Amino acid sequence: MQRYDRLRYIRTLDPAEDHLEIYRLTAALEFPWDYTRALELALYRTYAVPSIGRLLAETAELTERTQKRYDDTSLLLDAVVEHGFDHEQGRTAIRRINRMHRSYDISNDDMRYVLCTFVVVPKRWIDRYGWRRLSRHEAEAAAAYYRTLGRHMGIQDLPEDYAAFEECLDSYEGAHFGWDEKARTVSDATLDLMASWYPKPLAPLLRTATLALLDDPLLDAFRYDHPGPLTRRVVRGAVRLRGRAVRLMSPRVVPHYARQNPEIKGYPDGYRVAELGTFPVPGVRGCPVPHQAAPEGRTAEAAAEEG
Repeated sequence: MQRYDRLRYIRTLDPAEDHLEIYRLTAALEFPWDYTRALELALYRTYAVPSIGRLLAETAELTERTQKRYDDTSLLLDAVVEHGFDHEQGRTAIRRINRMHRSYDISNDDMRYVLCTFVVVPKRWIDRYGWRRLSRHEAEAAAAYYRTLGRHMGIQDLPEDYAAFEECLDSYEGAHFGWDEKARTVSDATLDLMASWYPKPLAPLLRTATLALLDDPLLDAFRYDHPGPLTRRVVRGAVRLRGRAVRLMSPRVVPHYARQNPEIKGYPDGYRVAELGTFPVPGVRGCPVPHQAAPEGRTAEAAAEEG
């Protein structure tokens, strides 16, 4: 297989009908590292919307159990990508996501915005740092994939195509990005988590490098100092250089899913999709009991259904 053979194949597919296949090829074979980084950034961006960042702080999931929340979010989304919407594992992952979200007072607008980040942020990241730009087929397939996921999650008024997802994201951020003290604690905890994946002496450098990859509206919302122009050029240039190096490599032939990422650290002995995530008390904002333990002999999923 040559470097662009898979892209040529993707262009023979229909982004509407074949969106799962195209998205899986793009995320697991063409750009697995880039998609991991971009989806991390996508979720991180949502904290700058005060209603989202504040709720995440109140649940304490991203401040006290940061690694677990990162792992569970990645693995639940990954299960749908790997297995599809009709497979038992995919359906179980969506049920877990929905049960967690229904336990909190989350507006449809906020839910739709989060979905938009999953579509738009990866394209913008890959166009800037990937070994090639994302094709129109891939962008529209991603929009169709997340529109399908959004329907399964009960999100209303979903954008119809990539351009509409992009417009929705930009307009929502323009209207809602802003300072919130609790959201800043979630941001700080997330930056600390990312730094913890590397040797401790590198933590300050990695934090600076991460901030150098963020845009000004995001930095301003969290009230972070802007990295200097030289720092930004060096960091962004290094990530672009990685993309150019990947272009020279042989294409990946074995899919790489998020569950294989070294950043997933909480399940060395494996996991069950039905037991990922939290089991909050339904209807309580900032749920005071973020984890509901399953009685002996029953799965946590069964306990949640009965409770």
